[in-house]
Amino acid sequence: MKEAKRYREAGVDLESADRAKSRLGELVRGTFSGKVAGDFGDFGSAFSLKSYGGKEKYLVSSVDGVGTKLKIAFMASHHDTVGHDLVNHLVNDILCLGARPIFFMDYIGLGKMNEDIVLDIVKGIAEGCKENGCALLGGETAEMPGFYSEGEYDIAGFMAGIADKGILPGKGALKPGDLILGFSSSGLHTNGYTLARKAFFEIGKMKLDDIVPETGTRLRDELLKIHFSYFDIIYPLMKKKLIKAAAHITGGGFEGNISRILSPRVDAVINTYHWFTPGIFKSIIRLAKVGVEEMYRVFNMGIGFVTIVGENDIPRLRKYLDAGDCEVIPVGVLRKGTGKVILQYE
Repeated sequence: MKEAKRYREAGVDLESADRAKSRLGELVRGTFSGKVAGDFGDFGSAFSLKSYGGKEKYLVSSVDGVGTKLKIAFMASHHDTVGHDLVNHLVNDILCLGARPIFFMDYIGLGKMNEDIVLDIVKGIAEGCKENGCALLGGETAEMPGFYSEGEYDIAGFMAGIADKGILPGKGALKPGDLILGFSSSGLHTNGYTLARKAFFEIGKMKLDDIVPETGTRLRDELLKIHFSYFDIIYPLMKKKLIKAAAHITGGGFEGNISRILSPRVDAVINTYHWFTPGIFKSIIRLAKVGVEEMYRVFNMGIGFVTIVGENDIPRLRKYLDAGDCEVIPVGVLRKGTGKVILQYE
């Protein structure tokens, strides 16, 4: 007990960590299905692929964090959305390869164990997993005194998914005349928060509860909006072979992300005047005096996901497309080229 006391005095409270883990068990197990082997707290967990038999399958994975959006969570003392952000972000990433999510694992690093904060983070992760139909297998919580500032933490996640062979036809199927459909975002998602924080807090001297003139809502509500998951909208279209390629619009904007899915024989021409720029982005432009080209390199500007579809498939798409809270907008077209993304402004 003396050793445990010394460790706690040094800043690591093992007993508090154990209590937090015991409280997390119910949340984690609530995402399990019959495909999960093992239990919460094991050294590792396994996911059975037996029920995914039939055609050849691919295991698809991605790993990422939430970035400086966490700073808003710290400021607002609101921690149950960033975990949900993390799950949805990674779901969208593997969706670009035609994968459906099957399991997720998280990492939480913090200077001092705070049971309530960790519980809130994992609550958001569990909600994201349930929304997207995947299991939260577990993860790691690391308490590192002196490494993080007081009250701060970092989170990261690993997502695994499974994809059918041939669900997306590959870059070779892209051709001039194919259309680019954009799917609206819920806001900043999880990118560009360093510039956003500078605009609102350093330049604009705003507080979290101030109203953003361009949106009529509180700044905290705009900045903590959950990253939208496009899985329920896009994946059924992929299964019906109506999608040729897909891109998640994250860091790097349109050019940095759409260029990753193009063949070297086509260019993507994006008409930015085909949709209205959401107010949160207009407010950043007003406060930080950022040029429109730079904004499109940093932010999603209201379009969080794009797909490339054949022109002849548009009638079928209209029949099946039900985006719910997400608006679907024709944002561009492919033309003969060299793999470039060309943004056209008003």
